[in-house]
Amino acid sequence: MKVADMHCDTIAELYQRRKQGKEEKLASNGLHLDLDKMEAGDYGLQNFALFVHLAGTDRPFEQAMEMADLFYQEMEANKDRIRAVSTWADIEKNWREGRISALLTVEEGGVCLGKLELLRDFYRLGVRMMTLTWNFENELGFPNRIIWEGPEAGRVEPDTEHGLTERGVAFLGEMERLGMIIDISHLNDAGIQDVFRHTRKPFVASHSNARAVASHPRNLTDEMIRRLAERGGVMGINFCGAFLRDWDREEDEVSLIDDMIRHMKHIRNVGGIECIGLGSDFDGIGGKLELENGSALPRLAEAMEKAGFTASEIESAFYRNVLNLYREIL
Repeated sequence: MKVADMHCDTIAELYQRRKQGKEEKLASNGLHLDLDKMEAGDYGLQNFALFVHLAGTDRPFEQAMEMADLFYQEMEANKDRIRAVSTWADIEKNWREGRISALLTVEEGGVCLGKLELLRDFYRLGVRMMTLTWNFENELGFPNRIIWEGPEAGRVEPDTEHGLTERGVAFLGEMERLGMIIDISHLNDAGIQDVFRHTRKPFVASHSNARAVASHPRNLTDEMIRRLAERGGVMGINFCGAFLRDWDREEDEVSLIDDMIRHMKHIRNVGGIECIGLGSDFDGIGGKLELENGSALPRLAEAMEKAGFTASEIESAFYRNVLNLYREIL
C-alpha cells in the first residue's frame, strides 16, 4: 500500500545531530525515517518539514535556510531513490518512475519574520506547505495556551480568544495566491476559525487527530473536522501517543495502532473518509511506538482492514486523499 505522509521532522533531526558531530544520512540512519525504511514501507511521498524552535535560536530564518540546504544536499546524494517535488507534474513523474517524492514544508511560520517577501522566498525554494505557528506566539498568530512552569507544566488549554494577526491574514491570502498549502496544525482554536473565515481553497491539518477521541487541544473538534471536510481539506493522523488517547500524568504514553483506528473511525463518521490522511510526525515524537518506524506502515493497513475499512477506504487514507488535494493546489 503506497504511503503519502504529510509530516515528519527527519530533516530537522538530522540537522541537529550534525551540529552535534553525528554525520547521519537520509539513506540509512537510526531515526524513524530513512530511505531504507521508506522503501520497505512502500512510500510514494513524504513531506519533510523545516522545523525551527523559536525559543532555541535568535536567527530562525537563517536556521530554516540551513535546514533547506541540508534537504537539497540529501536529495542530490540520493536522486536515484528520492527527488524533491514542487508541482503535481513532479509527483506524477516520480510516481510513474518508481521514486519517492519529497515535498518541502515549514513548521513554524515565524521563520518568515512576518515578511511576505520571505514567504515568497521559501516558495521559490520549493516550500509548498507551512504551519502558521508552532508552540509559540509569532507575527502571524497564536498556539493554544501552554503552561510552561509549575506542577501543571506541559498542560495545554484551548485558546478561543486570540485570532490571527492582520499580518497572519495577509499571509493566508499570499499563500493561496502562490499555491502554498495552509497547515492549521499547532494553530489555536481562534486562529483556525480565522483560516476558515479568510480563505477559499482547501487546506490541511497535516498532523492532528480528533479531539472527541483524545482531548488534547492539538486535535480538531468535530466542528473543525466537518468544516475541513466540507472545504475539501485533509487531516493527517498523528502517531504521537499524547494525541491518540487521554493519559493519566503517571502513565507512560504509548502510540498504539488501535488508537489510530479509533480516530480514523470517528473522523470517518464526522467528516467522511475523504478528509483522512497520514501525518506520522516521525522523528518529532518520542515514547514507545507500536509502529516503530516507516517500514511498519503496512501493519496499519492490515489493522484497518481487520477493523472493517474497505480496500478503497484504506487507499484513500494512505495516499489518495492527500494526492487529490495536492493535484488541486499544486
